[in-house]
Amino acid sequence: QVQLVESGGGLVQPGGSLRLSCVASASIFSMNVMNWYRQAPGKQREWVAGITSGGSAGYVDSVKGRFTISSDNAKNTIYLQMNSLKPEDTAVYYCHARRYAVDYWGQGTQVTVSS
Repeated sequence: QVQLVESGGGLVQPGGSLRLSCVASASIFSMNVMNWYRQAPGKQREWVAGITSGGSAGYVDSVKGRFTISSDNAKNTIYLQMNSLKPEDTAVYYCHARRYAVDYWGQGTQVTVSS
């Protein structure tokens, strides 16, 4: 069993920045992949960014050039640096991990982009 705990959400003005963190209860090096998803009110959950145990990263087109996913194996933590935030980035952001074909989810952290 793996627990994931997100933090770092909040209210920010358009154009601002936030950094989300996700701490795992197990070594992230053992994860096949770790991802950030988000879900806005009335919308389906969507994949935002992911990083493999080998360090390869990917992003949904809408955040490319603005968001950066990274990992710190020593801290069992992944991050999502979000810059140039837009109102449409408002959502609950969830950390996800897959290990040995089992999916784990965090509880989510709210990000609100508004003036």
